[in-house]
Amino acid sequence: MSQIDPTEAQLARADAPRRFALIGAAGFVAPRHMKAMKDTGNVLVAALDPNDCVGVLDNYFPEANFFTEFERFDRHIDKLRRKNAKVDFVSICSPNYLHDSHIRFTLRSEAHAICEKPLVLNPWNVDALAEIEAESGSRIFNILQLRLHPSIIALREKVARAGGATHDVNITYITSRGRWYHSSWKGELAKSGGIATNIGVHFFDMLSWVFGVVESSTVHLNRADCAAGYLQLKNARVRWFLSINAEHLPDTQKRKGQRTYRSITLGGHEIDFSDGFADLHTESYRHILSDGGFGLEEARSAIETIHRIRGAQESPLTEGCHPFCRQVRI
Repeated sequence: MSQIDPTEAQLARADAPRRFALIGAAGFVAPRHMKAMKDTGNVLVAALDPNDCVGVLDNYFPEANFFTEFERFDRHIDKLRRKNAKVDFVSICSPNYLHDSHIRFTLRSEAHAICEKPLVLNPWNVDALAEIEAESGSRIFNILQLRLHPSIIALREKVARAGGATHDVNITYITSRGRWYHSSWKGELAKSGGIATNIGVHFFDMLSWVFGVVESSTVHLNRADCAAGYLQLKNARVRWFLSINAEHLPDTQKRKGQRTYRSITLGGHEIDFSDGFADLHTESYRHILSDGGFGLEEARSAIETIHRIRGAQESPLTEGCHPFCRQVRI
């Protein structure tokens, strides 16, 4: 009689609702995870956040147990495990610097981890988690939702059809933030990883997924409110600019009172992916629950890129820099 691997058995239980716990229930992205759990027919049994502004739970799982102290949450999850009612997955929406610890907690609890980006802040953390994952028999999944966006999938297929051609890509992303940002954990480099991590990690993941490995990196701006640089990828030359400073918005957006600007061009032509974001977390959960999902190795490239950017000094501006750099460096 053949034996079934416990991990495979857990992931294959499509006939019963999966039991979820959630860390970081008061965070910005947490409602997308709650919706994804509900949309996929599963249940949230326990949630944790040091802040108790979690009325959003009423929209999805009002019966979920809620904790503001990790110690009590830990005890509850352990009691469920000992009663043969353990959670199957723990979704992690906590601040970036806590992801590593919360993933380790999840695996010790004999559950699979679904973690927001960035999975961790440093490449060596990936190596350590790989060892723990192998020992535990549980899986670690990273939310890399742009890989599931129809326009990005179509772009990847277009690049593949072009063979070894090298493409010129410009990425500009400005999402204005108020003064609160710099007073929060997001404003602390050691906790957030900085701008390139906070608002750029999903773009860097998408770039390597579409255009291949990063061969070299130059950083032209590396500041608290913005970052910019140049990446040479296997099949692309990329100029990128990321900012949370409303002063960096183009004049057109300022006149309209808009506080966000996002543009990706390929060979001078705009790639339209403004739509299709609403349900990508739900699609990510479906992908994971159908024995797919993106694991440690898929997350590695972007983590290596943001780590390299974080430690880089600003280089002199050249013709190859993003055009927005010059208005900042004046």
